[in-house]
Amino acid sequence: MASDKLTQEQRDFLLPYACNAALRAGAAILDIYNNAGRIDVTIKTDKTPLTVADKEAHRIIREHLALTHVPLLSEEGREMLYEERRGWDLYWMVDPLDGTKEFLKGNGEFTVNIALMLNNRPVLGVVYVPYIRKMYFCDRETGSYLKSDVSADSEAALRPEDIYRDARRLPLNTEPNEPIKIAVSRSHNNEETFRYIAMIKHKFPDAEVIEQGSSYKFCLLAEGVIDCYVRTSNTYEWDTAAGELILEVAEGATRALPSKDRLEYNKISLLNPNFICKSKFMPEFL
Repeated sequence: MASDKLTQEQRDFLLPYACNAALRAGAAILDIYNNAGRIDVTIKTDKTPLTVADKEAHRIIREHLALTHVPLLSEEGREMLYEERRGWDLYWMVDPLDGTKEFLKGNGEFTVNIALMLNNRPVLGVVYVPYIRKMYFCDRETGSYLKSDVSADSEAALRPEDIYRDARRLPLNTEPNEPIKIAVSRSHNNEETFRYIAMIKHKFPDAEVIEQGSSYKFCLLAEGVIDCYVRTSNTYEWDTAAGELILEVAEGATRALPSKDRLEYNKISLLNPNFICKSKFMPEFL
């Protein structure tokens, strides 16, 4: 696919698949979250947890998105060889359950992340937060949006007009918070995280630090609820693709540390560099 843009017809076809896959996966996740009691956990090769909810959400998303005949790169398919995916120009990038640790803690801070990648850049994105029924979605050509009170649904079949109905364009805020709010991971901070926070607080002494799980942080940045986000521990491309797009189209930014380059996708290694994000209203600070 030579073009860097999808046609309107392609977008109207593919965005509903992403939204409906996220809602269907969200239904399975919530069913396990609300009813399973003790959840069996295995440990992946990167020492992160894997639950039956991850596996079931992956199965549902894979089967639904297979109807688009677009290949899929998922956290649960991370062993795919670079030689197999290097020539893809259009593909799905999926994290079926982002924030597994938060899922296990029972705090509701977990998401379903689905991005459509064109020439290794996200062009459509969905981040669904099933516990609080918020769906964030983005079409690079039309904007980033928040749709509230969207219940998880194992048979979701939203059409384009259903998706946009009552959705609010991001950002929602119109100015920086006072004092500014710095988001960090609830479960994955280290000494370098707090070194960057100290640098920001040197410029903004009253800044508040807020812990928040999963890719929901990107969405809060896109809203303008928080102003910046520092990440200096491991993330993978499926952790960031959808959220980065939603934030970027809401006029925020995500940059690698310390280079300040944009994040790259479909690399040989799917591991991201450290990065920092800012909302539309946050002044430059590093």
